[in-house]
Amino acid sequence: MKKYKFSKYFENEVLRKRPYIKKEWCIKVIENPIKVEKQEENRWRFWGIVEEFDNKVFRVVTLEDKIILHNPFPDRRFKE
Repeated sequence: MKKYKFSKYFENEVLRKRPYIKKEWCIKVIENPIKVEKQEENRWRFWGIVEEFDNKVFRVVTLEDKIILHNPFPDRRFKE
């Protein structure tokens, strides 16, 4: 089982600006994505449904290692 970590940006900015976001949701998206794509600058994007947040799609961005979570948010414009 992977041991996930959270970037300083995640801990200091994301959780402050979006206190409703739960780390468990982000891990669930990473482990059960409906879509994954490589992003520029050595990052990865994962999309997944968060049932606890009214079944909305969240995008979770990780660093290149896919273990350090960097930026999660609800993605209103998601298209498969």
